[in-house]
Amino acid sequence: MLWRLVALAGFFVVTTPGAVAAPVSVNDQTVRERIIQAVAHERQVYGAGGTVPGVLVGVWDGSGHSFVKGFGKSDLKSGAPFSPDDYVRIGSNTKTFIVTVLLQLVDEGRLSLDDPLSRFDIGVKVPDADHMTIRQLCQMRSGLFEVYDVPQLKEDVPPDSQWNPRQLVRWAVQQKPVFAPGKGYHYSNTNYLLLGLVIESVTGHSVKSEVEDRLLKPFGLARTFYPATMEMPTPWAHGYAAGSPHSTWKDVSNTVPVSLMEAAGNMISDLEDMRHWVDLYVRGKTNSPATQKERLQCLPTGQGDLGFGLGIGCGNGWFGYTGGLPGYNTAAWLNPESNVTALVFVTDQAAKPAPGVANAILRDIAQIVTPGHVPFDESDTGAKSGL
Repeated sequence: MLWRLVALAGFFVVTTPGAVAAPVSVNDQTVRERIIQAVAHERQVYGAGGTVPGVLVGVWDGSGHSFVKGFGKSDLKSGAPFSPDDYVRIGSNTKTFIVTVLLQLVDEGRLSLDDPLSRFDIGVKVPDADHMTIRQLCQMRSGLFEVYDVPQLKEDVPPDSQWNPRQLVRWAVQQKPVFAPGKGYHYSNTNYLLLGLVIESVTGHSVKSEVEDRLLKPFGLARTFYPATMEMPTPWAHGYAAGSPHSTWKDVSNTVPVSLMEAAGNMISDLEDMRHWVDLYVRGKTNSPATQKERLQCLPTGQGDLGFGLGIGCGNGWFGYTGGLPGYNTAAWLNPESNVTALVFVTDQAAKPAPGVANAILRDIAQIVTPGHVPFDESDTGAKSGL
């Protein structure tokens, strides 16, 4: 069975709230107990054969209080508990870094969001590139076919195999597009492989070096990596998958070649760095006010009331991203109005959709901590999105 990249991101419902209750403090023991109960419930709902292997939650409120707690194990074999120090694969949260690099290039006058893709020498021919803009690629509005659904990837992919993003894009553009550029919303990782090639064309450097030199080093994200190999830094949380309820959990931590993910979902981080990062990019500390305004212009996705901007999910006061790939599901979101940050890391790809568990827990946390700013209802937690 193909390990299929369940490219998933969670977004928040775009609604206009009425009377909104004030946020509550996570320093309140009753609030903490409610969060613990919610996590226990969702671990059972989404677990195969009993319960999700591991969950790590972190909530920071506007009063300066925090609640960080691990549930279950980071390694089922050794029995090690899930710790805030553990590294995880962050999947599509990588896209927030990619868009931030692009926005910095816009600030420098080196490209425009409305430049056609055809302007850039990316080494691969894309149909309709004259009418496909950088903005549309960032917003998932190019109409391009999902790269990880191409026939060439229908069989198991060896973990040590090497892939070139240009070849992956060639396969994707051989498939019929979903619609013409700009005519709708369709989540496709092909967009972000292309954006990685655009970054390399404009800068003359690898995506890895641009992310490191522009973001990781300047902003002190010392525990965040754009890896060149499959090796995970230590300590790290193992990722698990199960094909159906009651099946045995399988360690899939290192089954997806990093060269297959690249700009679509390659990165690794930990809880504290991701808390810092979501604060940086959501509050516009990484780029100019002008490009931040562009980033936060969210458009409807056609999936309920879910909204998506330039590499960011948004709605009802919340901004962020949720990523999923075999074994890992990571949600990192911020509500600037309430000054509440919520992160959920899950080491699970169970029979139910991977985005469901992290987003379900995040929804539960919002119901408890920011009543009136509940991000999405239960039917939205498994919405299709990215890697």
